[in-house]
This record gives sequence, C-alpha cells and structure tokens, in this order.
Amino acid sequence: MKYRNASEIFPDELLREIQKYSSGELVYIPEKEEKKGWGAVSGARIYYEQRNEEIRRRFYVEKQKMQELAEEYGLSVETVRKILYR
Repeated sequence: MKYRNASEIFPDELLREIQKYSSGELVYIPEKEEKKGWGAVSGARIYYEQRNEEIRRRFYVEKQKMQELAEEYGLSVETVRKILYR
C-alpha cells in the first residue's frame, strides 16, 4: 500500500472537511469496488443453477423419482421438491 500526502490528492475544501474528523491520523481509504452477488466470484451460483436444471430435467423428462434424485445428489427429498416446484 502506498502512502501519499492528502494535500497532494484532495482539493483544499475536502481536505479541511476530512481534518475535522481525523486530523493528523492515518486514514485508510479502500478502493472503490462494486459488490458482487452471492456465488459470482466462486462460481457457486452457476454450479447450483446447472445442477438444479439437471434435476428438473431428470424428473420431468426422464421421469426419475424424487427419492432417487435426493440420494444421487446428496439432498433431502424436501430440498429436491423445492428445486422442482420453483
């Protein structure tokens, strides 16, 4: 992390306002970043969407039973039911 003098970065008016709250202290200003949705970084969202679509296909098209799907995917029958009826 690089330290710079605030007077080199901020306009005078903003610097005076900051000094009201934190004069002479080190202040960390984080980078601006957009908040990402759940699973966006790890890929979990895509994984579960694909898994759930496969469960729906196997139930509705291949006529596999809920109990079989639950056992195969390591889920409860209630969880499979929720996936199917969403």
